[in-house]
Amino acid sequence: MKRMARFTRAVYPGSFDPPTNGHLDLITRGIKIFDELIVAVLRNPDKGPLFSIEERMEMLQEIAAPLGQVRVEAFDGLLVDYATRHQADVILRGIRAISDYEYELQMALMNRKLNPNLETVFMASAESYSYISSRLVKEVYLLGGDIKDLVPPVVQQRLKAKIPV
Repeated sequence: MKRMARFTRAVYPGSFDPPTNGHLDLITRGIKIFDELIVAVLRNPDKGPLFSIEERMEMLQEIAAPLGQVRVEAFDGLLVDYATRHQADVILRGIRAISDYEYELQMALMNRKLNPNLETVFMASAESYSYISSRLVKEVYLLGGDIKDLVPPVVQQRLKAKIPV
């Protein structure tokens, strides 16, 4: 039986404060699997972000520009509602360690309960990025450490401009 070709749109949500090479790796690999990838930047002022939503979106747009079918947008509220409004089929989530999996599985099951038509795809991080998180990048930078291998150049420039160390 021949299967009809289908357009698949995925949402890759996160706070991206700041975007890291791990995020870029998932975006790059995700666009190879899905026809379109929406990088959805969570608007959550309660987290006390270092970068504004606009700054995070600008960095992600610059990072993702060469990749093609990647859109960067902001969102708040329930991820499943956002994904449904944008006719997404999939939520893409990165997994660095077992502790990520436990949290992400719980979220995926709740999202499936809220919208059974929306699938979650877990992508294991590349080994070289498995230890990188936005929180650690900020901490290393603020303590004077070298972050050039942890973030794209635009992010490093933005960090230096925001907080000269």
